[in-house]
Amino acid sequence: MMTVRDPRFPSSSATVIQPDAAIKFCDTTLRDGEQAPGVAFTAAEKLAIAAALDAIGVHQIEAGIPAMGVTERDVLREILATDPQAEIVGWCRADRRDVEAAASCGLDVAHLTIPVSDLHLKSKLGRDRTWARQRVRECVADATDRGMRVSVGFEDASRADDAFVTDLAGELRELGVTRLRWADTVGLLDPVSAHDRLGRLVRAVPGPWEIHAHDDFGLATANTIAAVQAGFTWVSTTVLGLGERAGNAPIEEVAMALRHLLKLPVDLDTTAFRSLARLVSRAARRPLPAGKAVVGESVFAHESGIHVHGILRHPATYEPFDPAEVGGRRRLAIGKHSGRASVRYALAKYGIDAEDSEIEPLLERVRAAATQHKRGLHSRDFQELLGRVEMPTPRVEAPQREEQV
Repeated sequence: MMTVRDPRFPSSSATVIQPDAAIKFCDTTLRDGEQAPGVAFTAAEKLAIAAALDAIGVHQIEAGIPAMGVTERDVLREILATDPQAEIVGWCRADRRDVEAAASCGLDVAHLTIPVSDLHLKSKLGRDRTWARQRVRECVADATDRGMRVSVGFEDASRADDAFVTDLAGELRELGVTRLRWADTVGLLDPVSAHDRLGRLVRAVPGPWEIHAHDDFGLATANTIAAVQAGFTWVSTTVLGLGERAGNAPIEEVAMALRHLLKLPVDLDTTAFRSLARLVSRAARRPLPAGKAVVGESVFAHESGIHVHGILRHPATYEPFDPAEVGGRRRLAIGKHSGRASVRYALAKYGIDAEDSEIEPLLERVRAAATQHKRGLHSRDFQELLGRVEMPTPRVEAPQREEQV
C-alpha cells in the first residue's frame, strides 16, 4: 500500500492509504440482506442472486447461515455445486456448533462473528471480554483444524474499546485469520472520525480489513468509503443496501464511489447493476425507488429546462458518469419544469421542426397538463397536445407503449 497526505485534513494523522489493487467485495445480500424484516428468499431466488453476483465478479458471497437448519444448508450446497468463481462463505457465530454446520456443507471458508462491545457482551450475553477472547480463539482453532480458511467479524466494533479490538485483532492475525471485519452494527460511525480511527487500527494491525457498515443514519456508503481511505481493502455490501433496519452499504453506490470519487480500480461488471437491482427487488418484494442512487429509474432522467439544455450540449454537465456504465439509459422527460430545449427535443422525435413562436403555446400546455396529471407526460399525452395547437403533422409515429418523452 501507499500512504499519502490528504489535503482535505490538516491533521498530521490524516492520511489516505491507497491500496495497490482493486478493492474486494464481500456481498452479504443472501445473509444480512435476507435478515431485513419480511424478506425471505426461496431456494431458486438465492441461487439466481448468487449466480448474478458471481457473474458481475463479486469476490466473496456470504451466502447464508449454515446453523439455520437443513434447508439453509441444502441451498448452500446447491450454490457450491454451481462451481462459482466467487468464494462462498458461511456466516457463523463464534460457536463450535456453527462451525460444524458450515463444515458439513462443504464450505472452505467460514466467517465467525464475536461481539466486542461491552454493551453486547454484558447486556446480550452476560459475558465479558475474557470470555470473548477465549471463545473466538477456540472457534478459529476448530475451523482451521477442519481445513477451513477463517475471517472474523467484530460485532458492534464502533461502540467497543479500540484498545481491546486492536489487541484481539493482533492475536487473531497470529492464529492465521485471513481477514478481520469491523462492524458498525447500528450505524453510529461518522466518516470524519472513522477516517482517523480506522487508520490507526490498520497501522497497528496491518493486513486485510473489511468494513461492514449499516445505514441507520444514512452514512453506510460514506463510512465505507472513509474506511477504504483509511486502508481497508475489503468492503461488505448488499444489493440496494438491503439489510436489517435501514440496511447496509449498497454495492452499486460503493462501487461507483470508489471508481469515480476515489479513482480506484473496481473490477466488477457494473453494467449489470440495474438488472441485478431489479432481480433483488423482485425477490425481496420491495419496490425499487425511482430515485435510488445509481440504479433508480429516475437517476438519469432530466426534466428541468436548464438541465436538459446542458445535457443536450454535454451530458457531463448534469451526469456524474455515463448511464451505460451501470446498465442505465438517459431519459429526457417532458413535464412542468421543461423548457424550450426539452420541447424542441421532443418534437424532433416526431420529425417536427418548429419555430419559437409555435413552441411557446405548446410549452404552456405541457406545463398545465403535467400539473393536472401530477407527473411527467407520456408519449400519448404529448401527442394529444400536438393535436390541440397549430403544429405540422408528425412525420414519425410515436411509440405505442406508455413512456415519457
